[in-house]
Amino acid sequence: MTHKKRILLIEDEEDIAALIKLQAEISGYKLHVEVDGINGFRAVEREKPDLVILDIMLPGENGLDVCRKIKNHNELKNIPVILLTAKSEELDIMLGLELGADDYVAKPFSPKVLFSRIKAVLRRGKEPEKAPRVLHFGDFALDIDRYMLKRNDKVTPITLSEFGILKRLLHNRGKVMTRNQLLDDIQNDDAFIVDRNIDVHIASLRKKLGPDFDWIETVRGVGYRFKEEP
Repeated sequence: MTHKKRILLIEDEEDIAALIKLQAEISGYKLHVEVDGINGFRAVEREKPDLVILDIMLPGENGLDVCRKIKNHNELKNIPVILLTAKSEELDIMLGLELGADDYVAKPFSPKVLFSRIKAVLRRGKEPEKAPRVLHFGDFALDIDRYMLKRNDKVTPITLSEFGILKRLLHNRGKVMTRNQLLDDIQNDDAFIVDRNIDVHIASLRKKLGPDFDWIETVRGVGYRFKEEP
């Protein structure tokens, strides 16, 4: 008998929580709801769910602080976290991704899209063992089959949307990719972008790849290009 995946939702808006709970039941997940950051983190410690959906704006303790505590906790750091954000919170999105959040969904959103993201994030760690397809650049390696980015064999946290963008750019190294091309490729990989904001993901990728070499080049008025090896 297959056990239902357990999701912890930390969200103080009742209407949003009710929509997510309904979709969780339809999608076959077990959902528990907390309405503030302090009790939410305690629930993560207590229940150790398969995934956390975390609103950024919370009473008691905000979602970014909760995310930081989860990702700095040895027993909890591998639990995937999906942030719920307002479209105007780009700086918070960036900080959340830097703290280790696995993805984000901007409000307002479709519950079906949210659970497509959840399914994709949970699938990451359950890929069948096989010879990986890997794209190398500098000290980095992008493992296509395991949805994983490594630098000198150490995992660099990356969201599904960032993974799709980076894979597309690497497959077309040296060529200019428009924003629409990047969006189309991500959607084909089942990593949906509700707010269609490629620039936020590019900025996050640049920070994760580090300042040693500016791998992703902006082509004004067109899009982005992944540079050849220096």
